[in-house]
Amino acid sequence: MNHPADLPILEILPALGETLGQHTRLVLEAPPGAGKTTQVPLALLKEPWCQGRILMLEPRRVAARAAAGFMSRQLDEAVGQTVGYRIRFEHRVSAATRIEVVTEGILTRLLQSDPTLQGVSAILFDEFHERHLAGDLGLALALDVQSGLRDDLRLVIMSATLDGENLAARIDARRISSAGRSYPVAVSHFPARRNESLDAQVKRSIDMALTGHHGDVLVFLAGQREISRVGALLRGSTPDAVQVISLYGDMSVEQQAAALLPAAPGWRRVILATNLAESSVTLPGVRVVIDSGLAREPRFDPNSGFSRLETVAISQASADQRSGRAGRVAAGWCYRLWPGGQALVPSRNPEINTADLAGLALELAAWGNSDLPFVDPPPGGNLSAGQTLLQRLGALDEQQRITALGRRMLELGTHPRLAAMLLTARAGPAAALACDLAALLEARDPLTGDRGDDWQSRWSALADFRARRVGPMSSGVSRGALAAIDQAARQWRSRLGIRDAPPGAIHGGELGDLLMHAYPDRIARRHASDPLRYQLSNGRGARLMEQSRLQGEPWLAVSELRHERNEGLILRAAPLDENRLREDFAGRFRTMDSVIWDETGAALSRRRETRFDQIVLDSRPAGRPDPDQAAGALCDAIADLGLARLPWDEDLRQWQARVVCLGQWLPELNLPDLSDAALLANRQHWLLPAFQGKFRLDALTTGELAGALRGLLDWSALQQLEQLTPVRIRVPSGLERPVRYAMGESPVLSVKLQELFGLARTPRIARDRVPLTLHLLSPGGKPLQITQDLESFWNNTYPEVRKEMKGRYPRHPWPDDPWQATATHRAKPRGT
Repeated sequence: MNHPADLPILEILPALGETLGQHTRLVLEAPPGAGKTTQVPLALLKEPWCQGRILMLEPRRVAARAAAGFMSRQLDEAVGQTVGYRIRFEHRVSAATRIEVVTEGILTRLLQSDPTLQGVSAILFDEFHERHLAGDLGLALALDVQSGLRDDLRLVIMSATLDGENLAARIDARRISSAGRSYPVAVSHFPARRNESLDAQVKRSIDMALTGHHGDVLVFLAGQREISRVGALLRGSTPDAVQVISLYGDMSVEQQAAALLPAAPGWRRVILATNLAESSVTLPGVRVVIDSGLAREPRFDPNSGFSRLETVAISQASADQRSGRAGRVAAGWCYRLWPGGQALVPSRNPEINTADLAGLALELAAWGNSDLPFVDPPPGGNLSAGQTLLQRLGALDEQQRITALGRRMLELGTHPRLAAMLLTARAGPAAALACDLAALLEARDPLTGDRGDDWQSRWSALADFRARRVGPMSSGVSRGALAAIDQAARQWRSRLGIRDAPPGAIHGGELGDLLMHAYPDRIARRHASDPLRYQLSNGRGARLMEQSRLQGEPWLAVSELRHERNEGLILRAAPLDENRLREDFAGRFRTMDSVIWDETGAALSRRRETRFDQIVLDSRPAGRPDPDQAAGALCDAIADLGLARLPWDEDLRQWQARVVCLGQWLPELNLPDLSDAALLANRQHWLLPAFQGKFRLDALTTGELAGALRGLLDWSALQQLEQLTPVRIRVPSGLERPVRYAMGESPVLSVKLQELFGLARTPRIARDRVPLTLHLLSPGGKPLQITQDLESFWNNTYPEVRKEMKGRYPRHPWPDDPWQATATHRAKPRGT
């Protein structure tokens, strides 16, 4: 067995094995270069408790292949013997495999198929700090299995930049830290020139590094497009004996393996890489890092309904990891291409907080338990939205239980939208076409020129590529993107056992007939009078772009939609056949009588409507509304028009404000929420009975509205309301003055100053918890002062007010001592 003898991780391997002999959960902190990825799994194989396999999760395919290859070389074996790997569409394992390196989603599939993980002794979560959704789910499922089924299963969470102490506390794990092996790295910022593009800045920094430093140069760029552009700039301009190499996730295994080998003797390398070079893979010989500060990370895109890769600024933790790559073999240099004063977020935001959670919701439904020990629990709103989509796709029933179709969708390991489309495609060429469309939906756009908004042109470009009608110099298309799409489509056909080749040509509706199964919530019908406007099956409106190639199509399946204030903008769609829609979604076509509020005529209208979901296909008058339907329609009209359309008067609004305020001031009373928002949400309970027998909004009287609202409080609550929030307060002058209430504000007592002479303390209500806000008025009713501290007013402010007002209102009392004066609402008698 051959392995490096000086890796820092070797020092803590005995402690690691001893700890896992007594405890089943461990957090291992080890900086880049410590050797955790390749040494820990091999060491754990020797432990007495490890009689089965070890699964190690890697966040990226290239890292999984590289780790398996490195460990196999240490054992002088081929990959697939003791150490193998399993990634999407590819695996190299055998009956002899003891260590299986898998990408994060593979673990979830293994757990769903066998929750006991028979034959698995340990799961290692490598580079957990990246906090991908699949990794978080895998850990939550593994913790659940360990707690209920496999108390002997070892779980090791490994990371270079994670807050290990916090994580260990949250999952009740032991914690071990390893020293790193690194040399000092001089970090500086390489400023851009005026109006200089990032590509040009990168090229200039590479030139500087090659002439000013020794060793290989590692350049972090956002993605494949940036790598291609910079590579083109470097072509033919680098010094002799300098090799330019690319490293990104979609490269072939052979290309990735070449990037991970050291440079040939006498040569230097410039490695243009994405963020997969931050961790998990070792790049020998790197002495200089050039960091663009950018990465592609998954973000939920509401336009497409998928999580898409977006270019974002990296975190400080990522920046530190990247710079550390320059100090693996000797002192190094890191040049950052962003301004020195630019602040970075400390660490990466867990994907679970921002991602589309439809896939997670399906996994939880299949698991049968959504109350899992997540490190960060999924946001409830996003999870609920995912469940709603799954019901539309047929993956969940009305009780949120997984259906037979949902289980088949889960096995495909892709987004539920794509899975639903692939599984509902008919056999033969149509099924092969569905694989083409799935590959197109998942990939970057193959069109580079006038992209348009239709899927037909994209599929036609793929067909031309297959027929060799797309040459190296073809304009408007990317051969690289088409090649990747063609390969992905072949992989889908293999995965689904489809032997038919994709068709050579298709008619206009075939793509839409498939796409509507992925986007049942975005099926759209053209507006009768405007060829650019459509109504969506979810009830919203949408429009085509002015130069759209889809103008005139009666029905569309919309895959990308930009949500705007009034209506959406259709970015990508395909026409569909209405007959096929009626055949595949027969249950969503309904004819029913509906009663709606006609704002123009200020009356109810009963109509017989034929609908596809929320799309009205036909509507005609159907006679006088049924009384029950009328009451419901009036209630719904208020939801659209607002509570202000009800016959409020000022006294009733004040009563409402008193209830809301008292509920906030004295929560122990448990008063119902009568805010406008709560009343609208609960309108079926209190307003619907009030509308019974009525056919117009103005038929409801103020008294009936007051009765409906007061009925929400029981007798005891009504009595407490009168006692604790009085409508009027008796002041020292002997008169009663009104108290004004407003939700979220202090109650107001407006009173002439002379009426409060002799009163030292500000009046309070609600069991003496709430002081009134006093609006002190002049004899003419003008405001003099606003205060909640009457004592302070008499002592500090009154003398100035008296000085100013005495000349203006000489017939009213302005005593030197307001504490002893008699309160009055009258002027002094004439002659006094």
